[in-house]
Amino acid sequence: MAEEPPVQRVEVRFVGAPPVRQVERASGVSEVEIEGDVLRCLVCGSFQPFLEALRGHEVVSLQSTARLLEPEDRGHPQ
Repeated sequence: MAEEPPVQRVEVRFVGAPPVRQVERASGVSEVEIEGDVLRCLVCGSFQPFLEALRGHEVVSLQSTARLLEPEDRGHPQ
């Protein structure tokens, strides 16, 4: 069985408006949410496309935590 790529829940606080469009277009990024100067999303696999989307925008804080996959996310019935 192939190993699933890691999924991280990410929260980033910016100086000014988050780069929403760039982040939404980044490979492996989903579930993008904005609340003021905070952007939250999921990053699946490599962080590189996500980090490239942040280029040119000042980041105040970045927090990343592993997202535990539910059985239905893994394709296994309960």
